[in-house]
Amino acid sequence: MSIIKKITYVLAIVLSVIYLIWRVVFTIPWHAGLFVLIFALLLVGSEIMSNLTAFILIFFRMLAFKNKLNLKIPDYDHTQPLPDVDIIIVTHNEDVELLRKTVNAATFIDYPDPHKVHIVISDDSNRPEVKALATEYHAQYFGMDDNHDAKAGNINHTLQFLHSPLFAIFDTDMIPFSGFLKDTVPLFTENFKQLADDDQDVKPLGFVQTPQSFYNADIFQFNLFSEKIVPNEQDFFSRDVNVLNGSNDTALFTGSNALFLREVVDKVGGFPTDTLTEDFELGTEINMAGYISLATAQPQSSGITPIDLKGVIKQRTRWARGVIQSCRNLHIFINPKLGWKNRLILINTYLYWWSFARRIIYIIAPILYALFKIQVVMANFWILMIVWAPGYFLLHYVLKDTSDSIRNERWGEIQETFFAPYLFIPVILETLGVKAKKFKVTEKNVTFSIIDKLYILPYFSLWLVTLIAIIKFNYGKFGSEILIGSVITFWLLMHFINLSFCLFIAMGRPVYRKTERFSRQINGDIWLGNSWQDMRTNDASEGGLSFQLSGDTRDLEHSQLLQGQMVKLRLPSHDQYVNLTGKIMRVSHYNADFAYSVQLTVPNGDDRNHYLQLIYNGFNDTLPLTQDTWISPFDELYTNVMIRLQKLERRVSRLTRF
Repeated sequence: MSIIKKITYVLAIVLSVIYLIWRVVFTIPWHAGLFVLIFALLLVGSEIMSNLTAFILIFFRMLAFKNKLNLKIPDYDHTQPLPDVDIIIVTHNEDVELLRKTVNAATFIDYPDPHKVHIVISDDSNRPEVKALATEYHAQYFGMDDNHDAKAGNINHTLQFLHSPLFAIFDTDMIPFSGFLKDTVPLFTENFKQLADDDQDVKPLGFVQTPQSFYNADIFQFNLFSEKIVPNEQDFFSRDVNVLNGSNDTALFTGSNALFLREVVDKVGGFPTDTLTEDFELGTEINMAGYISLATAQPQSSGITPIDLKGVIKQRTRWARGVIQSCRNLHIFINPKLGWKNRLILINTYLYWWSFARRIIYIIAPILYALFKIQVVMANFWILMIVWAPGYFLLHYVLKDTSDSIRNERWGEIQETFFAPYLFIPVILETLGVKAKKFKVTEKNVTFSIIDKLYILPYFSLWLVTLIAIIKFNYGKFGSEILIGSVITFWLLMHFINLSFCLFIAMGRPVYRKTERFSRQINGDIWLGNSWQDMRTNDASEGGLSFQLSGDTRDLEHSQLLQGQMVKLRLPSHDQYVNLTGKIMRVSHYNADFAYSVQLTVPNGDDRNHYLQLIYNGFNDTLPLTQDTWISPFDELYTNVMIRLQKLERRVSRLTRF
């Protein structure tokens, strides 16, 4: 990092600290009524917490720059013994066909000695159909009845019967890629060698977390028509923040697609059962036991993320309550077993779940003044500009400069605003010791009902009140009055924009596709007349694919392939062919050539298994891994306004016809 950057980062923190000191000492209305004083203290407390989390993130970014910490994954060391690995796939009540994809993918995981990979299905529902699936794929099956300890109890039960030195955990919907073990096992074998060489600077490795990635668009991408513009909302943590955590040897376990050292899990007593987030708590217990944890940046699995509002809110509420529970169980503020870096990471994680309560306070504060003249900050405009503005804008510049290409701060505020109305109360209740009952697994199948539409009410209420506040506060003002009130107007407008996005997200979007389409370019063959001819796929899904003729085949008469025609295709997979049949549903132009969309007849047996592997082995390239910096949130807002207006216009047009 250059000297100028260091100075800029430090200056941003210093100016922000000066502002916070000024806020506490000079701007709190100590002689106001009780309500005003309480809200004023909540507001300044929120600002302190927001700045603290920003400082921690900047500190770890600077530390990463200083040490140039990039996790290098070694190759397999053939001089070292190759450990056995148990691949544990955890299931509760999920659809068997969803489970099939994950079990099937596990059978294709690459390993120098495939006989040392043991696939295990851990079923806490003891379902005969799941046991039959395990038999079909030659996997071990462990079922149980009357499990009262949720996912943790299920895993602990299965671990009793397993003995491999390493084991991996996968959720039912988290489909592993073939390179999963190649990205994780060598880190352990290298660590084993270093420990055997008695390297005093090396600590034992407890687990390796690979990123959570998803092959379908999340609720922000899908409902905001942003599938090509912004990455999945969870990517920011999995592929950025947690990699930073791992660079300090304290990556967090996020529940799936991680590889563990069996001995340390036994040492800490197995998966904890007294929390809703056993993953978060287990990872920290492993660190406290003296073991490090690493996080890789390259996805080696992909799953389904819910896109219905009810499912997303239910999932995040469980995470929020669970992290608060685990932080209380771990005593993160006073636990002497926690190193200072680990403690900072855990505190920052804890404070993240309080960001939603802070967001509600930020939204309400300017509304109180604009509508009711309730002043919770006692400050002269010009002094405020001198003390607040430099630190605020410089800090946000630094956050933008240090942020990864996955997500900028503006999108972060939109996502924070979206969750705020539904998460701040559960966080407060859990902090006060009001616990929720155990949650069921989040339903991944999209279901919508009339009741789901009611979820829009908090956003609409806040949006409407904010709009009224903007109009009322600025109506009749001229000249210096507008300037003096610009800070209030600035915050009202920022929250109004964020809430507008929330409205569009809550409005939803029709889901027409039953299965996700993946960008997959595979050279294969099509049966034309009496011979196989070259073709190449453009994309593929479980229900169909599109292809183009390639090579000399393109010179054939296009009339040989017509809409409605049945075709036979074959695609290479692991030294054999996947044989497919289907009907041409659409003929279109693609890159100056004809492209053919085929509705497939779902194959069975070996063809089905290999075709599923062709689809799901690798990240879905139809979704972005980085944010399109050329498209701003304001461009996205305009796009959503126009699309919704066009949809409304079509509805009105249909109604006027009758």
